[in-house]
Amino acid sequence: MEPVYFATSESINIALVGGGDFAAEVLERTDLSSGREEIKAKIKAVVDPKENAPGKLKARNQGLLVFSDYRSLFQPEHSIGLIIVLDPDPSLFEEIRLAKPSHIHVLAYHTFKLFWDSLHYQVELLQQRKLEIETILDGIQESILVIDSEMRIVEANKAFRDSMGYTREEVINHKCYQVLQDRNYKCDWNMKCPVDEVQSSKQAVQRVVPRINRDGSVVYIEVSLYPIVGADGSVSRLVEISRDVTRLAGENEEINRRLEELLEERTRELQKRNIEIRHQDKMASLGKLSAAVVHEINNPLSGILNLLLLIKRITREGPVDEKSMADFTRYVEMMEQETRRISGITTNLLAFSRESQGEFGQLDLNKLLEEVLLLNSNMLRLSEVKVHKDLAEDLPLIVADEGQLKQVFMNLITNAVEAMESSQNKVLSLSTEYGERTVRVRVSDTGSGIPENRQSQLFEPFFSTKNRSRGVGLGLSVVYGIVQSHCGTIHVDSKEGEGARFTVTLPPVQPNASYI
Repeated sequence: MEPVYFATSESINIALVGGGDFAAEVLERTDLSSGREEIKAKIKAVVDPKENAPGKLKARNQGLLVFSDYRSLFQPEHSIGLIIVLDPDPSLFEEIRLAKPSHIHVLAYHTFKLFWDSLHYQVELLQQRKLEIETILDGIQESILVIDSEMRIVEANKAFRDSMGYTREEVINHKCYQVLQDRNYKCDWNMKCPVDEVQSSKQAVQRVVPRINRDGSVVYIEVSLYPIVGADGSVSRLVEISRDVTRLAGENEEINRRLEELLEERTRELQKRNIEIRHQDKMASLGKLSAAVVHEINNPLSGILNLLLLIKRITREGPVDEKSMADFTRYVEMMEQETRRISGITTNLLAFSRESQGEFGQLDLNKLLEEVLLLNSNMLRLSEVKVHKDLAEDLPLIVADEGQLKQVFMNLITNAVEAMESSQNKVLSLSTEYGERTVRVRVSDTGSGIPENRQSQLFEPFFSTKNRSRGVGLGLSVVYGIVQSHCGTIHVDSKEGEGARFTVTLPPVQPNASYI
């Protein structure tokens, strides 16, 4: 299992009381005992009366402080801010709690164990999802690379490795110019770097570039690079889809002579002379879909992060009571649901070529909306958005796919918050109502509104009212498709400068739906 990284906004020194196997595992699997500056929460000491306790031995090997009596931690020169009890004996926790100075917080064994087990469960699920995505990428015939903002290759599918003659270890975490150009410095002015161009323009780039494969020979590659823009507006990742066009260049002597010039002209004449390059649109769509899948995964990941931060804040405030423990259980269940939703989102890559059926069951729309608001509570608070709820009492249960409807309202709420960025009065309104044959959900905002001449295109794929750095325009088309698959409708009412209201109408029971 990969190490788990922790960071806090304030520096804090941590001590572990109980140096058994659990302590050794914590020291092994976290980065809290390292000297990295960005890790502000650090394990400084381990306490155990047994000198040969596994955790105490590992702490000594890592250069940490070791003690036999927990009272040594109270000395001011150690600057301990948090004691984590890794011994399940409740009397030890109570003894420390009564003896500690007021500025030192203490975390009980069972509380930390619950947090530790749930965190590692989520990590294992995410690693499984990563393996599934790698398997999907390896099944694609086109060569695919994922490059980070520092020009490191973080993913390379089998088609790329086979075509260039490299192993995975020779590619991953190496600079792109080291692998693709066999050099230890960035590309110079003789060959304009397409990665630099995408990072500066935040737009897709397509061109033919020379590369050096494993045996040292030069090959000519047609590349299409697509940016993945992070929350701060910068390009965090680039998806490159490429294929070898050396054979095509060799068939035409004139093209061979002009390849260097065509690098600057972005291969316009090469594309005119070679009618075989006809799957360009397919590659463009695949690149945009890959970027959209990453964007869609960020929603449930943000929800999981919000819940983990909430658990962390509560545990740092002092001993955890029974109500908080019950809340923790509910939060862990919600994190499990959101992790499973990530799994569902990754199947959208397969849905690019075939349809997949949802899992329908009975659900409470009011409860679903409350969970979506909870998962977005941190975003709403940071954006200073007030939430007004008008949820109908005794709302009947409906038959629907819970994960897909969460995706619908996640998109609508996120779009509403982004639409209110420049508004003085930011109010998000959610309401539900029902009739004899329908249930309605309305999501309203006080944002900038949508021009009338653009409303008819709102649900079309790749159409967006945002700038390119904020998305590729797949969100509302996905929403529209999900609502349609539930035999429902979605309608927008908006005037420019007066906000927007989206109304989702759903039937209580799906035609021919079978559920448990």
